Amino acid sequence: MSNEQEKINQYFRNYGWDYKAFYNRPHWTRRRFFQVLGGSLTASYLAERYVKAADVTSSGAATKNTAKNVIFILLAGAPSHSDTFDLKVVSGTTPTSFAPQTANGVLWPTGLMPKLGDMLGDFAIVRSVRAHGLVHTLAQTWTQIGRNPAAALGNIAPNIGSVVAIEKDPQRTPGQIFPAFLALNSGAGVGSGYLPAVYAPFKVIPATGGIANTTNPDGQATFNNRWKLMHSLDDNLRVNSPDGKPMEDYDNFYTMGEGMMYNPVVNQAFGYTAADAARYGNSGTGNACLVASQVLKANQGTRFIQITSNDGWDMHTNIYSAANLPAKTKILDNAVSQLISDLQANGLFDTTMVVMVGEFGRTIGPLTGAAGRDHHPQQFAVFAGGGVKGGTIIGTTDATANDVVDYGWSQDRYVYAEDIEATIYSAMGIDWTTVRHDDPLGRGFEYVPTTGPFLFYPVHELWG
Repeated sequence: MSNEQEKINQYFRNYGWDYKAFYNRPHWTRRRFFQVLGGSLTASYLAERYVKAADVTSSGAATKNTAKNVIFILLAGAPSHSDTFDLKVVSGTTPTSFAPQTANGVLWPTGLMPKLGDMLGDFAIVRSVRAHGLVHTLAQTWTQIGRNPAAALGNIAPNIGSVVAIEKDPQRTPGQIFPAFLALNSGAGVGSGYLPAVYAPFKVIPATGGIANTTNPDGQATFNNRWKLMHSLDDNLRVNSPDGKPMEDYDNFYTMGEGMMYNPVVNQAFGYTAADAARYGNSGTGNACLVASQVLKANQGTRFIQITSNDGWDMHTNIYSAANLPAKTKILDNAVSQLISDLQANGLFDTTMVVMVGEFGRTIGPLTGAAGRDHHPQQFAVFAGGGVKGGTIIGTTDATANDVVDYGWSQDRYVYAEDIEATIYSAMGIDWTTVRHDDPLGRGFEYVPTTGPFLFYPVHELWG
């Protein structure tokens, strides 16, 4: 018997109790509740509702099913579309340092993003994207959940990554120990909503040393003894818990954490050298892209990675100053170009879809009186890998990038956040018309909402 367990035994003996009898005392479970109710009308009704809650329906839409993983890069703060991925040169305004050149049929600011300019054949740009709202927090949340956060299910809607995690859970193998949904530099990112906490994002700020606290200061043997003791005491409160889903979620959290301790593959994937960080530009966004590449290479069950670029894209003043757009685009250029290169080198590019989008765009033409650009609904989205045809441009804007003149896709309208969500699901082989009937409001949770003036749809033109 371990010293830890003997201490527990002695504590209970001091009070005349038996710890096993205490922790295994009778308690009510849902199963016992239904046994007592027997065949009553109430039990029948509740049981029927419970069965229906597990129902999942769909229209059987045909998906592309070309991607195994997704890296979703949120450009928080909203970059100026007309200065970057939908460049429009404004006489007397656009700095000559942008060095605009036409490459692969695309007018490109080679002075801002030369590395991505050399890779235009590897990614696609959708220029007919339109934001629903122009408030940062609202629009950022909308982008992550693919629906109106202020709508009926907005408060319980899960992140797109959580939907991917629950859909791909049956494909996990016993040896895979990483969470299905990883969120890097995304402390304020949307969580799992009403879905079980096991599908919530595992939020990490990348560091050279990897993930902290994956060892115990008292040693592995002592940790293992304490882990076994904990389960001997209260497994009946964790498994099919009488306290319901929150306690079971907590147990899953513990179990997943324990699986990542004393495992060398963890810090091999999450840690990195100074030389590797330099390849990605020595930035927070670069380090996140580096870790994303390594985690997918480890093949430990992670299927969706969200990276939040908190580099300061909200440029209302002095947008062209050296510390603003030139500096931020350099960070992005170094990070994303190296991510694409490493995914290609590791053989993961064809099965990993990279999606990059902000929450909205920026005002166009001459700068404001503060030498900046304010909020504007017109924006862009970038797609790469996962079967997407590189070099594709979908949508054409007018001379100032104020609005769309050619939508460039089958639905002949703007592309919205919901369409991007549907595109991700289709790429991952997930039926975007799926409806889950397990939401707490009993309304039925649609993966992609169907309310509105039209149905949302994947941008399948990205596949050529």
